[in-house]
Amino acid sequence: MLKWFAVLTLSLAFAGCGPRAFTKGDYEDPEKENLLDDQWSETDMQTTVKKLVASMVNSRSIAKAQTPPIVMVTRLENKTSEHIDTQSVMDMVKVELGRSGAVQFVDKEARDDVASEYEYQDSGMMDAKTQKTKGKQVGADFILNGRLDSIVKEVGKDKTVYYKITLNLTNLSTNISAWQDQDQIRKVFKKRRISM
Repeated sequence: MLKWFAVLTLSLAFAGCGPRAFTKGDYEDPEKENLLDDQWSETDMQTTVKKLVASMVNSRSIAKAQTPPIVMVTRLENKTSEHIDTQSVMDMVKVELGRSGAVQFVDKEARDDVASEYEYQDSGMMDAKTQKTKGKQVGADFILNGRLDSIVKEVGKDKTVYYKITLNLTNLSTNISAWQDQDQIRKVFKKRRISM
């Protein structure tokens, strides 16, 4: 009996020292500032995107246009040392621009699906009254792309992380840059011992 009690006590002790897991959570406002670690965060993405979209919407090429210009959103080049989902950043740019109503979009990502649907609709299985035909797509006026850079400095217990995101709007007819702007973020961190 004493032997079994000892085994049970040791089992419980080891179970208490086992790996920890996040088992209870709660919802939080996604707009709330997040400085949990020294990496690119959703707060960084939200603040930079809002500033840059506001700048673009107020630019002469967009604000003075008689009809909403047609924009193709392409890629954001990641020049940082981190793995950052830059597609997510550009998706947020597109959503914020769409909410403004200042521009319209052509969807580069949907081109293969659109071509496939043209083939299906041309197969004879589609009612001719509703069939969409090739040659009626609208061309983009502008291409929007950009770059994300970072500089990391670490001395002793102090660390700074600097991000710069630059967006460029290029006129597709002339290849002239119609607008460009950048936003910068610098975050400061102190290294501390983490207790387990």
